[in-house]
Amino acid sequence: MSSSRLTAETRTASLDAMAADELDILVIGGGVTGAGIALDAATRGLKVGIVEAQDWSAGTSSRSSKLVHGGLRYLYNLDFKLVAEALKERGLLLSSLAPHLVHAQPFLWPLKTPVIERAYSAVGVGMYDALALLGSGGHKTVPMQRHLSKKGALEQFPDVKDGALIGAIKFYDARVDDARLVLTLVRTAAKYGAHAASRAQVTAMTTDGSGRVTGAVIKDLETGKDYTVKARETIAATGVWTQETQDMSGGTGGLKVLASKGIHIVVPKDRIKGDTGLFLRTEKSVLFIIPWPDYWVIGTTDTPWHEDIQHPVATKRDIEYVLDHANDVLASNLTEDDIIGTFAGLRPLLQPGTMDESKSTKVSREHTVTRPADGLTAIAGGKLTTYRVMAEDAVDFALGDKAKARPSITEHTPLIGAEGFDAYERLAPRLAEEYGWDKARAQHLLHRYGSALDELTALIDEHPELNVPTDSAPRYLKAEVVYAVTHEGALHLEDILRHRVRLNFETRDRGVSSLDEFADLVAPLLGWDEDQIELEKSNYRQAMAAEDAAELATTDAEASVARNDASELRPLAPISKK
Repeated sequence: MSSSRLTAETRTASLDAMAADELDILVIGGGVTGAGIALDAATRGLKVGIVEAQDWSAGTSSRSSKLVHGGLRYLYNLDFKLVAEALKERGLLLSSLAPHLVHAQPFLWPLKTPVIERAYSAVGVGMYDALALLGSGGHKTVPMQRHLSKKGALEQFPDVKDGALIGAIKFYDARVDDARLVLTLVRTAAKYGAHAASRAQVTAMTTDGSGRVTGAVIKDLETGKDYTVKARETIAATGVWTQETQDMSGGTGGLKVLASKGIHIVVPKDRIKGDTGLFLRTEKSVLFIIPWPDYWVIGTTDTPWHEDIQHPVATKRDIEYVLDHANDVLASNLTEDDIIGTFAGLRPLLQPGTMDESKSTKVSREHTVTRPADGLTAIAGGKLTTYRVMAEDAVDFALGDKAKARPSITEHTPLIGAEGFDAYERLAPRLAEEYGWDKARAQHLLHRYGSALDELTALIDEHPELNVPTDSAPRYLKAEVVYAVTHEGALHLEDILRHRVRLNFETRDRGVSSLDEFADLVAPLLGWDEDQIELEKSNYRQAMAAEDAAELATTDAEASVARNDASELRPLAPISKK
């Protein structure tokens, strides 16, 4: 079995290995869908490579609502199959696939009328619970709904305005650090033999005389070197980049996607008084107010995005929309001064006309798999919760008749950190005592690393000086910053601050005050000289200043111009279209 560690060295070795020997499947795209596909294919015994043009999860998959949920609102559209499928996946993640990363999260659904609304809401949530039980074979992975009086609701969430509800229904979904889920999927795929390389961009697809896709030309954005990789099948899981990826194949079919922007704001934990989350319906979408150990995440929006797809940003108007709708319910009266972070992501929604119009005639969150060209499979749509089903469908589709001989086994393949997690929960007090961690620190580490915590403690055993909180972000140990490089494939400071130690949205300065300290920790590991260290820091400062400027703009166009004023540390290369 291969090592699960992702490092600069394993990345280069993976590119060399992909170029040296024909792959069974080349996966393009390192978000949750692509990572899931790489794991699915690798655990079928296939020779797999996965490449991502940016850092792992850098697109939509690190900018979600960070929820694993069935989509309660979809019941209103009678999408029973979609909800049931998602609830089954939620149960698997909570119970066996990733219990260290995915945690049950209670929500209140405020009620405003005493009889009719409570009745139909109870039926909807009751069906939600029933579908969850059905999907888990009768095993309850989260508590069932509870009806609360106004007094009971306010006891659980004192910050709700007095006139905002007459009672509530308490129900459960789950939350997850989306970027960590992607990293864990990639690491698990690597454990089962997948070659994985971030900052490796497909710039062209290779074809044979008949026009069949036979692989790709991949540019190492770290060195500028080009690799030609041959693959029997190529699968594109590139989200809002789907059409650009398909254009490289020369095929005439394919998927069409619409980019829809969703933004979130982050406020301090002590700014809202509540023990649960809130689920609110708005005129355009839904609004979640989600508690995390150190802050609240509030969102989202759902608006068309026609600007640069690499850097979606929140505008002043977006932020005001979220604040206004939150303040309709919250007595705390949040203002822009309360916001410590924001993030924006793009949902790849399938457009009308995708595939057979008689079967797909509306924009949908459901995924679709198609074959834009012989040898190339494309998948788009769906959501984070159902990544595993999407991955299975994509690999089945790419393999065709051969899939029956190599069925997916990811339904019972735990991710890195999940195997033995129950034992580590019991070991946590002993580890806390041994390493001098308080209960909160031990829980924080356990929920980030699960049973892979032994890798972190091995690092600490070798370098005891790392077993102290960072000066600039005390909730994280210095060991966690180093671990991001030695085990999780971070190549740059921005990789750490955006997707490993996520100060990009957890602190008011977006992590800028941590640059000097983090650079001192990782520069020796990555071989940086003083010039590279300064480039890393200045680039991140510029990018964060550009995001700050974008938030002052009122339109997407103005915000995008402001964001793109910052230069890229590793710019994407031009692509070749057939």
